Amino acid sequence: MKRHAIIVAGGKGLRMGAEMPKQFITVGHRPVLMHTLEAFAAAMPGINLVLVLPEEHIPFWRELCDTHGCQLAHTIVAGGSTRFHSVASGLKAIADTEGLVAVHDGVRPFVAHEVIRRTFEAAAASGAALPVVPVVETLRELQGSSSATRDRSRYRLVQTPQVFSLSLLRRAYEQPWRDTFTDDASVVEALGHPIALVEGNRENIKITTPFDLTIAKALLA
Repeated sequence: MKRHAIIVAGGKGLRMGAEMPKQFITVGHRPVLMHTLEAFAAAMPGINLVLVLPEEHIPFWRELCDTHGCQLAHTIVAGGSTRFHSVASGLKAIADTEGLVAVHDGVRPFVAHEVIRRTFEAAAASGAALPVVPVVETLRELQGSSSATRDRSRYRLVQTPQVFSLSLLRRAYEQPWRDTFTDDASVVEALGHPIALVEGNRENIKITTPFDLTIAKALLA
């Protein structure tokens, strides 16, 4: 079964407080986004990689590939105004009609190889799967001016890659965009399709803030 991965890297870097978008920041002598692409190539040799970038960032990414000697084969497409529209653009770049497709945040470079493989295996069996990790902090739900403790064992933190049957994800992305679509699983769930959960890895952080960048540098040290 053909396997694809759409790597979405549309960040502007605003929360990072840096001029350079976070996906291009160097960590361990290589841009964050390059680490992410290499993780998928190493976990699944031969996987078809589709990288979605803001159109204005594409020339800079190509310069980075030249500078760092990145020879990893991947297709580059321009994204849209939202993540939803960027994923839709990535899907259009895939010629196959059947197979499995992962959607992954470009700024999650520390996804474990076994998590990638595990999520693909679960999606092959169920049509839709994503990695999660337990909540380790105490949860409180806001209730007007008060709050109440919630049972954290009933909740999980969602990560990427989120992997789907290619035909299922295409059908899901034929729906009009809604503001309730917070990730790809929510788009698929709107069709009534259940999502299988697999164990993620705690290191699979999304690099969004300067603190996250500090953690990333420590993980690579």
